[in-house]
Amino acid sequence: MQQVLQNLRDGSTEVVDVPVPALKPGHLLIRTGTTLVSAGTERMLVEFGKANMLQKARQQPDKVRMVLEKVRTDGLATTIDAVRSKLDQPLPLGYCNVGTVIGVGAGVNGFEVGDRVASNGKHAEVVAVPANLCARIPDGVDDEAASFTVLGAIALQGIRLVQPTLGEAVVVTGLGLIGLITVQLLRAHGCRVLGIDFDPAKLALARSYGADTVDLSKGEDPVSAAQTFSRGRGVDAVLITASTKSNEPVSQAAHMCRKRGRIVLVGVTGLELSRADFYEKELSFQVSCSYGPGRYDPSYEERGNDYPVAFVRWTEQRNFEAMLDMMAAGSIQTQALVSHRYAIAEAEQAYAVLGGAEPSLGILLDYGRPDDALATPLRRTVPLPAAVQAPAAPAAPGNGSVAFIGAGNYAGRVLIPAFAKAGASLHTVVSSGGVSSVHFGRKFGFRNASTDTDATLRDSGNDSVVIATQHGSHAALTTKALRQGKHVFVEKPLCMTLEELAEIEKAYADCAVYGRPPVLMVGFNRRFAPQVRKMHALLAGVQEPKSFIMTVNAGAIPADHWTQDPKAGGGRLIGEACHFVDLLRFLAGAPIVGHQLTAVGNVPGVGIRSDRVSFSLSFADGSFGTVHYLANGDKSFPKERLEVFTAGRVLQLDNFRRLKGYGWPGFKSMNLWRQDKGQNDCAQAFMAAVKARGDSPIPAEQLFEVARATIELDAAVRA
Repeated sequence: MQQVLQNLRDGSTEVVDVPVPALKPGHLLIRTGTTLVSAGTERMLVEFGKANMLQKARQQPDKVRMVLEKVRTDGLATTIDAVRSKLDQPLPLGYCNVGTVIGVGAGVNGFEVGDRVASNGKHAEVVAVPANLCARIPDGVDDEAASFTVLGAIALQGIRLVQPTLGEAVVVTGLGLIGLITVQLLRAHGCRVLGIDFDPAKLALARSYGADTVDLSKGEDPVSAAQTFSRGRGVDAVLITASTKSNEPVSQAAHMCRKRGRIVLVGVTGLELSRADFYEKELSFQVSCSYGPGRYDPSYEERGNDYPVAFVRWTEQRNFEAMLDMMAAGSIQTQALVSHRYAIAEAEQAYAVLGGAEPSLGILLDYGRPDDALATPLRRTVPLPAAVQAPAAPAAPGNGSVAFIGAGNYAGRVLIPAFAKAGASLHTVVSSGGVSSVHFGRKFGFRNASTDTDATLRDSGNDSVVIATQHGSHAALTTKALRQGKHVFVEKPLCMTLEELAEIEKAYADCAVYGRPPVLMVGFNRRFAPQVRKMHALLAGVQEPKSFIMTVNAGAIPADHWTQDPKAGGGRLIGEACHFVDLLRFLAGAPIVGHQLTAVGNVPGVGIRSDRVSFSLSFADGSFGTVHYLANGDKSFPKERLEVFTAGRVLQLDNFRRLKGYGWPGFKSMNLWRQDKGQNDCAQAFMAAVKARGDSPIPAEQLFEVARATIELDAAVRA
């Protein structure tokens, strides 16, 4: 299928052939008929992409601070790689989609195949959208009008925050698409409206909708006009729907308002406010958040948990429905808001108009949907250009043909390059949406890009699978892959429950019944880091028990991030601290025989506790180790520090860059120019085992042992 993508590095736009997205629980699969290009948001994204690196930095000072912090802790080279990788990933454009439902995910109620719906889906022939971000279109509303639903909901949410009453005088600053819809909605509320803009054509449209206007291009004074318009009282409210870096719209709004007037920012402006402007009049100022309550709430949007209507009358979805009802009733007119129409294949021309000097307003993309959208064949796997494919690997003894399940940032920036360097023949890369699989597939020379995990696992063209999806899916995918006879490299964690661990152990044991089992490996890369290997070699000559102190300055992750979700990520103890359980297990060289954990106190305001813990491991040889896994430190402190005390000697490793020895005969230090956590050597070890049909680089018993200990530690903190 065709989809519109933007390159963040240079701002270029292209239409790319990508596989149809997977249908996930709680989602609808929609065959697109029409989409609307957002003149404000999408123009801003295109302009950001076209900006040079210095201009990008000036637009995102908070990101610059994050980059500087990463330089201090991880080094310049590692940071440059991370920034380049982020800018290299394509951005799917669009959020105003109209189409026909062709698939209904598990757990979705109220929608059926064949329904016409408006959603915030992308510019793509087929989109997968959470059900709470979709609304059925009334029969009297055509596709072109319905494509304004999402923009209309943005305008409607701003109006709900202003809370206009019949007869009030309200100013709308900025008469783009959202501003012109805002004018119509305010008129429908029975308000008198004053529209302000530089563009005479937009001002004329506002007047046709019943507004008075101020033409800034003629030097007209908006504050004076507002005073006249409000009969000298000051206007009741101002809605700012403009997009500008200037502080002037907010300052003008304050001067226009009566005492206790209301100002709502829907667009984007400078926010250097004057206290005096707001203090004397006791003005209220609020920033509107997109389509309404539920926006950016994963529980509402992704997991489909609606807010009770008795407590939250207007959610995102209910705002969509209200806009469509008003279109059906004729209260909102959109015909005059359309300035250009293009076929999806001509999307690059559409964006050239958007970013150029030609006047434009609403730009529609048409997808040429046939009469029966349900009968159109859909491809979930697409071949990639042969010109960039890597040469095939030798067929024997192991062909080393690898499929990647998951194509997120870590997979694309670290794992895929590591496997390519290790000599893997890159066969198929799978992602749920299809965009990242095409991007990384083209970049690294995969043969196919896909959204079909099951078909990829069944495909005899690959003998190995790398699983790099969200943690909650690791166990099921690992079990499926083993039962298909695949060699499996699963990014940590192996699993999240003891029941899942038992399933994996059984699948692995069943494979062993028929001969040598497949290579099973977890991405515990730290044990392959060159400095850790040096530590291991030094410790091998020591017969005494060892004492380990591992300090992890993990950094805070918001509570609503997927890694903190019990089902999707399992929490940070299972999701990341397993690395350090394995690292100490490797250096101790003996089985774990006991463990105990202490977490930050369960007191009001603490919230998540599993990222502020200290746990100890006891080993069969008398060694012990303590891991301080803490998310409440400063980022300037090294992220990972390991100290080993044994036989009157000490080893200290700082952030996989500096290793020091104290009291070690013949060894003082091993420092690296750039951080090396062992990812390349980890992938190399896996591929070598696959091609030689040898033993797993990490014995399966150790993988299961580390998983069990980590799960039990996590259970202790949640008890």
